[in-house]
Amino acid sequence: MKETVLAFLVFCSAVLAGRAQQGAATPAADSAASPIQLAFPEEAGWSNLQEGRPLEFDLHATGGTGQQYTYAIVSGQQAGMTFDSTGHFAWTPGHDFVDRLAATRTAEVTFRVTNEKNESGTHTVPFKVAHVNRPPQVGELKPFYVQYNKPNVYQIDPNAARDEDGDPVVFIPIVDQMPEGAKLSSGGEFSWKPSLSQFNAVKNKPLYIEFFAEDQPAKSRSKGRFKVEATSLDLPPTVSVVPGGNAVRYPENATVNLKFYLADPNGDDDIASFGFVSDNPNVPKAALVKNTAAQYEFIWNPGYEFVRDPLDSVAFNVSFFVIDKAQKRDEIKIRFAITNTVNEAEKDQQLYTQYRTALVRAFDLLEQLKESEEKLKRDYRRARRGKKGRSVLNASLGAVSGVAPVTIQTPNTAKLVSTIGGTSVMTLGTLEATEVIGKSTKDLVERLNYIMDKKNELQLKGDIFARKYTLKSQRRRPEFIKELDEFVALMNLKGLVALELNAGWQNKNKATDSQIQRTFKDFNPDAG
Repeated sequence: MKETVLAFLVFCSAVLAGRAQQGAATPAADSAASPIQLAFPEEAGWSNLQEGRPLEFDLHATGGTGQQYTYAIVSGQQAGMTFDSTGHFAWTPGHDFVDRLAATRTAEVTFRVTNEKNESGTHTVPFKVAHVNRPPQVGELKPFYVQYNKPNVYQIDPNAARDEDGDPVVFIPIVDQMPEGAKLSSGGEFSWKPSLSQFNAVKNKPLYIEFFAEDQPAKSRSKGRFKVEATSLDLPPTVSVVPGGNAVRYPENATVNLKFYLADPNGDDDIASFGFVSDNPNVPKAALVKNTAAQYEFIWNPGYEFVRDPLDSVAFNVSFFVIDKAQKRDEIKIRFAITNTVNEAEKDQQLYTQYRTALVRAFDLLEQLKESEEKLKRDYRRARRGKKGRSVLNASLGAVSGVAPVTIQTPNTAKLVSTIGGTSVMTLGTLEATEVIGKSTKDLVERLNYIMDKKNELQLKGDIFARKYTLKSQRRRPEFIKELDEFVALMNLKGLVALELNAGWQNKNKATDSQIQRTFKDFNPDAG
């Protein structure tokens, strides 16, 4: 009995110890919860896409300590992508996503998931999109009216046979569809001179000419056709323009190039003239260039002066018309808009002129300061040597009008005679001391130091200015004008009068580019 009770107590102790250990381990397990992660489709190559083909999937998250997840794209979202907060993603890459000459293009998109406890995780997916070539599309073509025993030429409308990828299109004839003697060029020109039997057959039953439109370099094909009918009537001519449209917009100084194709059902020799009328008189007639009887080009370059300030743009209509020999006509009206454009070359030249003019002015002032410095140094050296000879005669003679240099031993040294009241003062000889002209050597030293300081300051600021704005890209910055004004203000010396600088001084050394470069080492005339 005792053994049974003892065994029961041991069993209860073991159970309680196990539960205690399980309760103690629970917080540790919670604290070691796995980080939040995003789960994407598991199929191999799921992120490899093609243009025009849709991709859809639902994004899921695992881990973290929360239960509610919110999804978002933080970077790399492309046009057409949709991704909601529940994780549903959908995207159909457009046919213009990959360049037509490139095989693929990769878009890196970063997804983020966040739970209610503000725990988050991100993952970047590289979507590799392959280019999908689309074959050309051929729309409805105008009928071709042929005349008997005449060379008839028909141009397939380039706007009707187009490639949505922007690939060049060539035309390939279907041999068994071509009438005898007919030719179709790769540029879409169909030529045919029907015989009498052929003309009568077409007269009784219209003929349909089929062909292939093939894009390059992919060589995808589409089939097109046009109707051939016989005519004995004088039908009006037609005109088409490439690129198509009835409105164009160009900036100033851009070349406008429009190609016009003329056609007359009675034959191209029935076309009498082709021209244009413009609402704006500044459009030159010489802009219309004749290549063949049925093909013209409009080539025009509106210069920088076409749109006058303060206008932002100028709009006007130009009517292009074709007339046949019976005065029947067709026309196309095109709306032109020319926008005002800054002449960068002219602006750069103006900024360079301001830059160079400031350095020329600094160069001239430095030369003048150097000359003044040399003169003051000579005066100072002569003043320090003292006087070579001086003789002063003071005589109280009342009103004296002249004094003879009787006391001078060396006649050549007589230089100045002054008469004041009744006292005659005669200064004889060369007085090298500056007291003769009313100034002391102290004034000479002060002026010399001031000139040297200004010269050194101007040289330093000029070197900095020349180096900082030697490139046109630097001169385009807004701070250039401000620092130009500061540099010019430095040359407006307040002490010009005290320095006795001659306002009419002319520099003996012409301020050439080489002279400026010799003074300011970083000046580069080629960078203008």
